[in-house]
Amino acid sequence: MSNNISGKVVIITGASNGIGYATAKLLAKEGAILSLAARRKEKLDQLVTEIIAEGGQAAAYATDITKRKDVEVLVEKTLENKII
Repeated sequence: MSNNISGKVVIITGASNGIGYATAKLLAKEGAILSLAARRKEKLDQLVTEIIAEGGQAAAYATDITKRKDVEVLVEKTLENKII
């Protein structure tokens, strides 16, 4: 990547699979601090475990982005835990 993302906090929705999963893995390798969101918490927890095992920083939050309250909680928790 051309931009330095190391140390930046990034929220990724849909992180439990597909493009979201791949993006999370790539940004973790680049040193981003990840706040991962999806409805399937079990898959998110597995991804967090993988990222941490590879030396990255990540936290998982069960989130349904169609629900405003879920999104608000995601942002609040991300801000509270910006240094994981």
